[in-house]
Amino acid sequence: MKKEKVAYTLARLPIGLSFLGHGLVRLPKLNQFVNGMQKGFEATYLPTEIVKPFAFVLPFLELLLGLAILIGFKIKNTTILGVVLVCLLIFGSSFQENWSAIAIQMFYGIYLVALYLFSNYNKPLIAKK
Repeated sequence: MKKEKVAYTLARLPIGLSFLGHGLVRLPKLNQFVNGMQKGFEATYLPTEIVKPFAFVLPFLELLLGLAILIGFKIKNTTILGVVLVCLLIFGSSFQENWSAIAIQMFYGIYLVALYLFSNYNKPLIAKK
């Protein structure tokens, strides 16, 4: 069973680092990121009243989600939250007709579902004693 727990921990690293990296690079330039998101949705039917608050919250969610995945914190809840976030991103990308982004987002969703499915192998870095 130890081998499976190590493999599961290794599987958390790439996606956890990806979410963490997304959040880390966007936070220092948050206003620029939000403005870019708004411009990206100007030609869509998605209202700015939805895009702007989501764009402000997204980097924080990505950062926290990445950290939680990396340390294995409440992995079932974390992966569910990740899938919900990915679904929201897919919804937005659909409005933009950005099909290549949707393919990547679907990969993230599948990856998170696999982490959920095998969560019994999770060994959190901060464990209860």
